Amino acid sequence: MDIKQTIRRQTLEDIEAQAQKIAGMMDHIRTAMLAPTAKKIAPSLGTAQLADLCGVDKAKIAYRLTRGDLPSGAIQGNRREWTMGESQQWSRDFRSGHLRPDGAAGITITVANFKGGVAKTTSAVTLAQGLSMRGHRVLLLDLDPQGSATTLFGVLPDAEVDTEHTAMLLFAGDVDSLQYAIRPTYWPNIDLVCAAPLLYGAEFILPARQAKDPGFEFWRVLDRGLDATREEYDVIVIDTPPSLSFVTINALMAADGVIMPLPPSALDFASSAQFWDLFSDLCNQLIRSRGKNKSFEFIDVLLSRVEASDAASSVVRQWVIEGYGDKVLPIEIPKTAVAATASAEFGTVYDLPRGAVNSKTFARARDAYDRMCELVEQQIEAVWARQLTEQAQSAAGA
Repeated sequence: MDIKQTIRRQTLEDIEAQAQKIAGMMDHIRTAMLAPTAKKIAPSLGTAQLADLCGVDKAKIAYRLTRGDLPSGAIQGNRREWTMGESQQWSRDFRSGHLRPDGAAGITITVANFKGGVAKTTSAVTLAQGLSMRGHRVLLLDLDPQGSATTLFGVLPDAEVDTEHTAMLLFAGDVDSLQYAIRPTYWPNIDLVCAAPLLYGAEFILPARQAKDPGFEFWRVLDRGLDATREEYDVIVIDTPPSLSFVTINALMAADGVIMPLPPSALDFASSAQFWDLFSDLCNQLIRSRGKNKSFEFIDVLLSRVEASDAASSVVRQWVIEGYGDKVLPIEIPKTAVAATASAEFGTVYDLPRGAVNSKTFARARDAYDRMCELVEQQIEAVWARQLTEQAQSAAGA
């Protein structure tokens, strides 16, 4: 068949019909995958997994069960399992020394990159899940109008998210705090602020507010809107659009730490250079020109979607290490079939049940994300220690 004979002009009505068709398909797909309730459920943990999470051996778990002061789980066949909420109680007990100390504020971490397809959303969601499993209370803030992180939590951006579920009212100036938009999720100790295509409107509203009021600092809206939540949550993780937009600038200015997922490809490396160059210019225009400054407690570059068999990626990996130095986290997130399987089921490696995929492949991917969360947690703990030291020094000098 000659393709030229099949081409016809696409009207706005055609595009609208296409959008409605895909939206309907997504609803059916989600219902089929999450049937019968169309609600996601956090996975349960077995004894070995719980022991790994708590940093002890299985014998310690068995002994602690005899005391009866922590959830005993439930017997499923020939094994004992704990729900995610029960597992987090164990984690908080055994890992109490890693939790946020009294007097310390929650840490805001922004996951950002200029480019799409770098595992930005996956990194943000797995970080939130991993930190919650370690006993921290986490808020995930989705600022990408595509709503990919929102979708991973089982919420359809087009059908189930309204303006009041997003940060839009905050950016519009209708409210001063983001607390109105926070909702619980299927995953215990992770709350969510959703995103949807309507969030694109922030890219028009923020500059309009700036033009109307020269004293208005559009880049501080989110930072101020998160003030109240920093007392309520241990960690706030922000997923951003794949661009240096007004919303992304807000997310970066609100951050204590920044994580940039970066696949070892030449195009991604070049894009990252543009990102930091533009961000530096913006900081000079917005911050330094007004006699102010901005600092980050840490900036991490996370090598993502790494294919060990790809010779070209090893060359770019060296570029990344040479260019970013000690900012590069000492862990690589592999590109595996596990990640593809999890994404196809609207989830992450932490959502997959036992036996869902090849055990060796699963262990490799899961171990990488576990290590990522561990490294980020270490930096969070260092920031909390620094906060307390500065408070003590300030009190002594008063």
